[in-house]
Amino acid sequence: MTNTHQRVQDALDRVVAEQSTPGAVAEIRDEHGTWFGSAGVADLSTGRRREPGEQFHTGSVGKACTATALLTLEAEGRLSLDDTVETWLPGVVRGNGNDGREITIRQLLTHTSGLGITGLSPEIVRKYHTRAGFAAHRYDVSTVDELIRLQLAVPPRHKPGEGFAYANGGYHLAGAIIEKATGRSYEDEVTRTVIEPLGLTGTYVRGLAEQRFRGPHPKAYSRMFIRDDVDPASLTVDNYASLLAGPETDPADVTDRTYSGWAAGGLVSTTGDLLRLASALITGSLLPQAQHNTMWHTVPTADWLPNARYGTGVSQWTLADGQVVHVLSGVEGGSVTLAMGTPDGERLVAMHLNGDWNWYLACYQIFEAVFGS
Repeated sequence: MTNTHQRVQDALDRVVAEQSTPGAVAEIRDEHGTWFGSAGVADLSTGRRREPGEQFHTGSVGKACTATALLTLEAEGRLSLDDTVETWLPGVVRGNGNDGREITIRQLLTHTSGLGITGLSPEIVRKYHTRAGFAAHRYDVSTVDELIRLQLAVPPRHKPGEGFAYANGGYHLAGAIIEKATGRSYEDEVTRTVIEPLGLTGTYVRGLAEQRFRGPHPKAYSRMFIRDDVDPASLTVDNYASLLAGPETDPADVTDRTYSGWAAGGLVSTTGDLLRLASALITGSLLPQAQHNTMWHTVPTADWLPNARYGTGVSQWTLADGQVVHVLSGVEGGSVTLAMGTPDGERLVAMHLNGDWNWYLACYQIFEAVFGS
């Protein structure tokens, strides 16, 4: 074990000991080859350990695949990222201040469309971010039309192009555009443009009606629920964290459920597959040069993660010592995923937590150990 690997193992042990997560894994590829480390458990009831090759929900890492599919269609001459949403989805984005005639595909992918933040929707919070709501709705099956309706029910944050606001529904619109432009399902297009070219054998797009994982997986445990006495309509970007029930509550097993992530975050993968995906997207081996440049052209962010800029489904983070790393990131109930690397792709890490409390600081300890920041 190298010094770096020992530092990473120590960080994994620490985040589990600090009770940020039941289990944590990291897989590294660098000049010494590939190394896998783990700490904690995959299942609190049986004590089963975390293992290589486990499948997990990657949350918004799926946005990188949606962006790759659209950039591939652009390279094939089938659309332009500067097309308006109205061009492909006529009449769909209208009302409540939203207007698809003013929003481009590029703005959907960079979260500069002005669309509102659906994570603060009282309907979504009530159903999925309270313990009682989740218990009642965990197996609800969303449709794409319903996902778009939820987005349009939220007023815009600002005019298109005037700033950054992280809007999952913008990626659902992007998925609908993929289907309209190709006549194929979103799932099939991600398979054609990402999964098959890279040979990602443990990776798939989870269907909206699927309730369980297809392969071996850790259980997912969440503490990220709003307190029972909170009115969901009172939530804002600024007060959200203060209204969570807190780490003293028992983690809820949220493993078996349906997911409404779809084009905003419906990807299931493994750490090994994510290393391959991150390498391809960082080094440019999957996309033509023009589209690769577009993917990593970044914009400043607001009300998101510290020291981060957002590209097209991907981001760049500046570490404490000034290093800039290229990042694919995703947080879903009870599941946190990061795949990141140096700009040359020579040092890469994919990590996963099967818990979500205090996730950013927990992950920071791990990638700080990887990159020596």
